[in-house]
Amino acid sequence: MSCPICGKAAEAKYRPFCSRRCADIDLGRWLKGDYVIPGKALEEEESAPDDDLPPRPPRPQ
Repeated sequence: MSCPICGKAAEAKYRPFCSRRCADIDLGRWLKGDYVIPGKALEEEESAPDDDLPPRPPRPQ
């Protein structure tokens, strides 16, 4: 198995990566949103109007 980042042989400790560096690069890509699952975007549900919410209790002073 080769590292998906650099193509070197994978190390058991960091599998499927070859090193911590490549694992961190991959994590960074996930956190930045570089990886996406292809498909149609889901429509977000419309939020309920605030009038339907119970009143907030007063803040303690």
